[in-house]
Amino acid sequence: MRKLMTSTAMAALALSGLAMTGLTTTAAAADKEVQMLHWWTSGGEAAALNVLKQDLAKEGFGWKDVPVAGGGGDAAMTALKAMVAAGNYPTASQMLGYTVLDYAQAGVMGDLTETAKKEGWDKSVPAALQKFSVYEGKWVAAPVNVHSVNWLWINKAVMDKIGGKQPKTFDDLIALLDKAKAAGVTPLALGGQSWQEATMFDSIVESTGGPEFYKKAFNDLDEASLKSDTMKKSFDNLARIVKYVDPNYSGRDWNLATAMVIKGEALVQVMGDWAKGEFVAAKKKPDTDFLCYRFPGTEGSVIYNSDMFGMFNVPADRKAAQVALATATLSKSFQSAFNVVKGSVPARTDVPDTAFDACGKKGIADLKAANEKGTLFGSLAQGYGAPPAIANAYKDVVSKFVHGQIKTSEEAVTQLVQAIDDAR
Repeated sequence: MRKLMTSTAMAALALSGLAMTGLTTTAAAADKEVQMLHWWTSGGEAAALNVLKQDLAKEGFGWKDVPVAGGGGDAAMTALKAMVAAGNYPTASQMLGYTVLDYAQAGVMGDLTETAKKEGWDKSVPAALQKFSVYEGKWVAAPVNVHSVNWLWINKAVMDKIGGKQPKTFDDLIALLDKAKAAGVTPLALGGQSWQEATMFDSIVESTGGPEFYKKAFNDLDEASLKSDTMKKSFDNLARIVKYVDPNYSGRDWNLATAMVIKGEALVQVMGDWAKGEFVAAKKKPDTDFLCYRFPGTEGSVIYNSDMFGMFNVPADRKAAQVALATATLSKSFQSAFNVVKGSVPARTDVPDTAFDACGKKGIADLKAANEKGTLFGSLAQGYGAPPAIANAYKDVVSKFVHGQIKTSEEAVTQLVQAIDDAR
């Protein structure tokens, strides 16, 4: 974990205090209310979450929103930590991977096993997701979706204007960015936040070293891979691509970077498929307004994360609301409706792709193929490659390299190995 608390985190703590007050003062109505902590505050995310609110309203349950802005979820997790420490558990919290297991190990998570058996989750949810939603045989979280991070999102009008085509290799991508630069368009839309930079680096590492290298380095934490020449080359490639961002990228939120592509101010964004939710919210269509390609060199694999609703050990009078939330979350109808809007794909494998657009259909097919081939890899940047302390160490090193605090690729490799060792 980071040793210094950022201003965002301190703001989150203040917000969590307000949230805790709200949780205690509305106790009388809590049995018919779902209290949800999350960081889905962009337009596309809010629209997706509204699908669930509406489903629960039909069942007679109210919704108490506890939103904490910040696309990577760090501020929200700071708020959650404060709430749990005070004993004021939300009904559920949006969570990622190892964070679910951390809270389960601490003994504060609820038990959804009865609901899971009734709904057949063990047969429909991929094993990779069950690794994080089941603890010691008990279901403690409801997977909402499967996101993958190894995507390019491209403005089609700009692509047509510069005569670009789908890049098949990393060098092809650099050449495409050069075309955009020559045309006076910002080539790469990026937000200078550590989680965004590391998310892009996830794809660069697999593109540079291949799927087996990615797995060894960022899932197995194999030290030989982490300190290898291939990792050095990955940092070299990161240095090459960040030269194409605009001068004002530092601190930019991810959805504002997506908006640059939507408006044609930038050609491409390297981002998880939650970016597609922003295109959908802006009434844009794939192959007409925008293009979705796998990051060159990562075709055939999926670097994933999954938003999960971690369910806390709430009092008995709040259990019914929690069960209703869990049941609605993994219903086929919600899985389709939500993920169509969110940009992700369903967390269960038996949901038809009928309602999904071209990018969604590709995402569903890619997930199925990667699951069968063993090329479904947890994103280190997104909390599925390794525990939070290691993921934070990784993001910190990548960000320091991007912002010039680490000067060379050799130094970056050395610091990455040391930071991960220290965090183990």
